[in-house]
Amino acid sequence: MQTGSGWKRVALYAAALLAAFLLGFVPMWLSARECDRQLGETQKRLRLATMQNELGSAVVDARRGEYEQARRAASNFFTAVRDEMDRKQDTAFSEAQAEALRPVLAQRDEIITLLARSDPAAADRLTELFLAFRNALPTTMR
Repeated sequence: MQTGSGWKRVALYAAALLAAFLLGFVPMWLSARECDRQLGETQKRLRLATMQNELGSAVVDARRGEYEQARRAASNFFTAVRDEMDRKQDTAFSEAQAEALRPVLAQRDEIITLLARSDPAAADRLTELFLAFRNALPTTMR
């Protein structure tokens, strides 16, 4: 009889230990999940801000006549937008935003060529592109 009650006592201690572990683990797990979600959202916002910054730099450089720097910044912008649109999951663009940005991407070759030729018209085209990109972003990013 002693051995039966001994096992019950061990099982009771094990259950109490498991309950104490879960009381500490579950809140930390929920907190970590929330932090991970916030990190994902912050990374999306950072990618969008980086794209906007690259395009803004291209506009400023083109206005100042620094066409090679503008071409590099514009190329980085187009590459970042294409990479973001090619993401299968965790993309920063909604479907509507991606649709709004397809015409922006269609202008890539033309704008890069204008910049490579040091054409002053590139600055106006980049400005229009910047406005189109900014209008496609969520209102919190404008």
